[in-house]
Amino acid sequence: MAQARLHVAKAGIGGHAPAIALTVAGSDSGGGAGIQADLKTFSALGVYGASVITAVTAQNTRAVTAVHAIPVETIAAQLDAVFDDLDIAAVKIGMLGGPEIIGTVARSLRGCRRPIVLDPVMVAKSGDALLPEAAVAALRETLLPLASLLTPNLPEAARLLGIDEAATEEEMAAQGRALLALGPQAVLMKGGHGRGERCVDLLVTSGGGTLRLEAPRRATRNTHGTGCTLSAAIAAGLAKGADLASAVRDAHDYLQGAIAAADGLAVGSGHGPVHHFHAVWHAVRHAVRR
Repeated sequence: MAQARLHVAKAGIGGHAPAIALTVAGSDSGGGAGIQADLKTFSALGVYGASVITAVTAQNTRAVTAVHAIPVETIAAQLDAVFDDLDIAAVKIGMLGGPEIIGTVARSLRGCRRPIVLDPVMVAKSGDALLPEAAVAALRETLLPLASLLTPNLPEAARLLGIDEAATEEEMAAQGRALLALGPQAVLMKGGHGRGERCVDLLVTSGGGTLRLEAPRRATRNTHGTGCTLSAAIAAGLAKGADLASAVRDAHDYLQGAIAAADGLAVGSGHGPVHHFHAVWHAVRHAVRR
């Protein structure tokens, strides 16, 4: 398979060669999460985005009403096509849908020498299940060992480990270390589902270090796509050559800005999206006023 293992840079016909990141995920027809959120994030952060679509969902800010899995042959063909021509610098993996798709993606990325950010998407913001129970074991056994970074929220971490959700920072760190034992090089435990006025994320690394990131817990319903956006922003940073800690810090700051500006968007009547282009649109409006 002439894909990620070779990473041969193609000779372009002049012009600027941007950093390229690939998202492997499902499509969100409402535009707030999945492939759409990832590509918006890449663009906002100055990275060229390529995509491999694993599923098509019918969803909006209120609910997921249908999910259609893409045939595994088509997923493999997308991966082949992208890696055969583009110099992919980082990979972000999101919604995969089932064990067959997980196996296909794992086989395609085995031997990949670029950073892989794995966001174990299991449940939509609306509460709809996106990953059946039968797929959890496949995710744990085949993809976690390939991940440079695993980015679970508290319910996802608990489900991967088969235990109760972490309720304290100490439990978050312990679960991060337990997930490290399953193969990823680092784990970012996301505290968005926790309680209290402050939201804490913990980056737990195989070297034994822990990076603590803290932000105010904002009173907004518009948090659709936060997990997708954060993992895509980390992949964008890695694609541009940042080390993991810097990529995570920068992505955390970017997401906090997108959440803070989310109420400035009037999109849908349920859980609206974060504002991926908060800095870009502000700059454009400022330039127009000038």
